[in-house]
Parts: sequence; C-alpha cells; structure tokens
Amino acid sequence: MYCIKNIFRKEHRGYYYLDIPYNKRMKWKNEYNKKLVKVEKIGIMIGEKDVCVSPAMCGEPKDIMKSVANHLKKNDIRGVEHHSLLTFHNHDLLKPEMKNNIKHVSWFTSGYSRNAVREGRADYMPSFYKNVPKIWDQQLNVDVFYALVSPMDEHGYFSFGLACSESLVLKNKASKIFLEVNSNMPRTHGQNVIHISEVDLICESNYEIPVLDSPLLSDLDTRIGKIIADEIPNGSTIQLGIGGIPNAVGKALMHKKNLGIHSEMFVDAFVDLIESGAVTNTSKEINNSKSITTFAGGSKRLYNFLNDNPSIEFKPVDYVNDPQIIAKHKSFMSINSCIEVDLLGQVCSESMGQKHYSGTGGQVDFVRGANLSNGGKSFIAMNSTTKKGTMSKIKPVLTNGSVVTTSKNEVDYIVTENGIVKLKGKTASQRAKSLIRIAHYDFRDKLTYEARKMNIIV
Repeated sequence: MYCIKNIFRKEHRGYYYLDIPYNKRMKWKNEYNKKLVKVEKIGIMIGEKDVCVSPAMCGEPKDIMKSVANHLKKNDIRGVEHHSLLTFHNHDLLKPEMKNNIKHVSWFTSGYSRNAVREGRADYMPSFYKNVPKIWDQQLNVDVFYALVSPMDEHGYFSFGLACSESLVLKNKASKIFLEVNSNMPRTHGQNVIHISEVDLICESNYEIPVLDSPLLSDLDTRIGKIIADEIPNGSTIQLGIGGIPNAVGKALMHKKNLGIHSEMFVDAFVDLIESGAVTNTSKEINNSKSITTFAGGSKRLYNFLNDNPSIEFKPVDYVNDPQIIAKHKSFMSINSCIEVDLLGQVCSESMGQKHYSGTGGQVDFVRGANLSNGGKSFIAMNSTTKKGTMSKIKPVLTNGSVVTTSKNEVDYIVTENGIVKLKGKTASQRAKSLIRIAHYDFRDKLTYEARKMNIIV
C-alpha cells in the first residue's frame, strides 16, 4: 500500500524521470542494489559486546532482530546490548534463553518487555523523554543502529516513518547502520529521513506494520474525558498520552474549534479530530497549520492517514518535548494518565509499588511545558479505584517502592470520574481535602482519618 510510486514515465523515446536527472537516479538505485542483502547477512555483522539500538515501537526491524538473535545463539556470542525505547512486538532478543547472549535495555517498558525487567533478564534506563537524544549523543556508545524504514524515494532518501524521536542522533552516532526496508511503512514528513549514502547494508521485508488497538472506553473514561474537555478552550494546542482516558478526551473535544496538535505520540484520536474539523492548527504560535509529533502508533487507518501527509511533521523528541518549545503555544493543554496519587499530589505513573511497569516517558516534559504556557493547563487523570473498586488510587502515601514520576511541585490538575481539582497554589492541607473530594466515596472517610493522623489536614 505504501510502495513508492513508479519513478519512471514511458514515452516514445524511452524512459524519462519527471524531476531527477537520469544519472543521479541510477546512481541511487545502483547504490541501493549494491547494499541490498539477505537479512541473515546483517545478523552475522553483530559482534561480541556490540551496543545495538533500534527506534521505538513501529521502528523496530523485526526480521533484522530475529536474524541477530539467531546469530548470537548459534555462535554463542555474549556481551551484546540491545536498546529499545519502547518494544512493540515479542521479538526473539527478549526470550529467556537469550539471557546469556544479550542484555536488553528498555527506555520505556511495554507489555512485551515488562516481564524481562521484573525477572532480572533485562535492564531499564530512567530518563525524561526529551533527554534521550542528548544522553545518546554525549554519554553512550552506539556500535550498530538498525531500523525499519519506508522504501527509498527518487532522491535516495528513506523515511523513518512512524519512529522519529531519537533516530537522527542514533544514525549520526552509530558505527554501522542497517536498514530493513518495508513496503508497508508510511513515508512521513519532517526531520525524519536517512540517505542511502549513510547506510551500510539493507534488507527488505513486507509484513504488516504492527497495530495498536484503541482501548475500549469505559463509562468512567468517558466521564473523565468530558470533565477535561470542558476545561479546554477553543484555539488550544493539545497533547494526548496513551490509554483510555486520553482517547476519551479526544472524543469529547470533537465539538471544539481551531485546536492544534503538538504531541509526542500521534494517536487515532487525532485523526478523528482533524477529520471532524476540530483541529485546524491555525491558532498555533509556531508550526502554524502543522501537527507536530515524534512517533506514532495505532490502527492501520492511522498509518494510512499519516502516509505522505504534509500537514503532519515528525521531529526529534528533544524538540517536540522541549518545555520551552511547548510553552511557546498559548493555552497549551497536556493530558496524561497515572497509576496513583498521594495526598500531597505526588504522581506515580511508572511502577506498581516496587514492580516496574513503564517509564517516565514525556509526562513531565509536557507538565512543565504546559505550566510555562500562557493559559496552559496540565491534567493527570485516573479512575478513582482499581482492582474492581476494592482499592483507592488516591492514597495517603504512595505504595511502598512506588516511583514518583511528576513531583508535587509541578502537578497542576488531578482528575477522576468524581471531579477535577487544581493543586497548584494550594497548601498541603488544601491539597489533601481537595483530593479526598474526588476520591471514591467508599474511601473518603479512611483517607480523611489517615490525613489527620499524619497531621496533613490542619
């Protein structure tokens, strides 16, 4: 579906290219053919103690990674590292039998890598998302960068497609670059390309790009979405995180006007908002008339929408998630979810007690950017209970071992299905009282008792 358009035109005198001189055109094609190999040839290029990196989610080259795993296992090669920002498929490098051959490092743990981290078979990297390119550039070594890309265009360029965030710094830092060219990878616009002259070897694949099913929205999600949408004025620029609640917010914004998009992740809800006319990007102070993002994941409909769409630009995450860039938008609205909140307003979004769950991601980047924005707001939302209503997600103190993702000093709004409270500018006592008001009714008395016992409520 995403195959590059035919770059030749047949006429009575032969083939003529529409834009590029014939010699240039053939130069890139010949270079491509020289570097094109079977995927097994790429796998055997990985040596002992190599540091290998792939882009996030849809940018992971499944066939290359399988070939690498086979090579390491067959030849008992050890000490290799594989880094992935966010794993989007159950690849062979994460199998338990690979533990002695490779160390997987997750920068944001997904359902595919979570058990490996919890079982001690994989490590994880704490980091704000905006700092990922800087860490790679200034602190870490990259021996091999492999990525899934769109087919080469007539100028010799591949697009990183759905995974831009750290791809540029990795291709500039790596000693070896291997690309898996997939005809189904969307060609996206922006700072998101790599040239054939920069690549060592290429292989080809044609499997479907993995999809991310939109979560089913519960009645509570829908209620929370409406509460947040009512706080968002026309002309705002928005960021949506992943999950049911951000998707519910997107659906509740369909009646708004002249919204803009500046979001680390581009999700299906944005397609609905653009096609409904709610998003025009015409009120944005920067990147006017453009939706800005750094990676995408969702349905096949989303991928079709992004393919060769000049109104959407992919830029590196150190630009997209820079709080100073975010703050240039008036009325910037950041919407994210979390796991639990304590009565001081400390937010945990990445662990369940001592059990690692995900990562810091870009939540703090966008909370800070929204706080700096003129008229900006950041919303952190959650259902008030978990485990079928038997446990409150608003707690006197965070569960033992829980990681504080967003500090109490940076939190703006907290939202549950029971209402919304603004914590910024409130004392500890006022915060506790406000949060108890939006807790589930069954837990309010106990929370009040614990708050008094801790001398938080005065």
